[in-house]
Amino acid sequence: MTRLLGAASLTSTDMLARVVGFDTTSRNSNPDLIGFVRSWLYAHDVPYRLSFDPTGQKAHLHATIGPVQPGGLAFAGHVDTVPTDGQTWTGDPYTLRRENGRLIGRGTCDMKGFVASILAAVPDIKARRPTRPVHLLLTYDEEVGYHGARRLVEDLNESGLRPAACVVGEASGMLPIVAAKGRLICRVSVRGHAAHSSAAHRGINAVHAAAEAVAWLAAESRRLARNGPFEADFDPTYSTLQVSNFTCEGLPNTLPDHAAFDVEWRNVPADDSILELARLQGHVATAIEPRMLDLHPGTGFTYQVLLDLAALCLPPEHKLARTACEITGTPIGGKLSYCSGGLCA
Repeated sequence: MTRLLGAASLTSTDMLARVVGFDTTSRNSNPDLIGFVRSWLYAHDVPYRLSFDPTGQKAHLHATIGPVQPGGLAFAGHVDTVPTDGQTWTGDPYTLRRENGRLIGRGTCDMKGFVASILAAVPDIKARRPTRPVHLLLTYDEEVGYHGARRLVEDLNESGLRPAACVVGEASGMLPIVAAKGRLICRVSVRGHAAHSSAAHRGINAVHAAAEAVAWLAAESRRLARNGPFEADFDPTYSTLQVSNFTCEGLPNTLPDHAAFDVEWRNVPADDSILELARLQGHVATAIEPRMLDLHPGTGFTYQVLLDLAALCLPPEHKLARTACEITGTPIGGKLSYCSGGLCA
């Protein structure tokens, strides 16, 4: 690889213009952007590691300034963006421009602005000769399932270079975020037994069985809102669940033999969405499936976890939380009910 010529330093804005110029929509590969970052790091003698998705077309990058060892502080950001399809842009979304005091381009906030700022700071960080490692973590596919972050965790375990703490540069209006709800999405499929509707007693209506489970989930949602656990500063302060994407197969005169739905939990750190899923499975196994199996073996429910993200919570007295609040002039860190975090350890 050749060194990046004429780029001993770049302002954050100049770096952002470079980074925005790469179309890294999640459906695309990202080697061009990662190649640019590699050249920048190579120009400043910063070592890095690469790891790839199963296709080999998307890479995450882990660079280390200072001693290459575990511990220290990491700055993490994803380089993929959502598409621009169907959106009305007044200019090229991949050409950074300034309008009314704002920098406009796809991903400027979420979250290439942070990535560009950290990349632009590489020469200054290196010049300080840190005695503890400063890690730079760039991931792919945050917008479509956090696949890159999962691969990054695997790579950190493989390399033994796990940081002690991490700042994630998601857009937060410069409010330090010290906690975020978890998220679990499960697809629930129901296999019934088809029968003509004139002989409904001979079949198992998959929609009816699924609807019983959905009714139980609706009651469970009300229980969580009523009984908690509660955690202040989240909005809402309790765990929530929602059912969506209910589908079925069948004709109007036939009992449907298949139905499916998705259920999503967003749990406060004091709650555990895996235990909530187990509660659903326990209810189904004792209250719904026995009647189905008595009539037709082979019927019943199956579960496929589509997404499982743990809740994050950094104690407010943690040194990193206190430092972030001091730097930003905020008395206390914020909490998010959606899957994003400005600060985590």
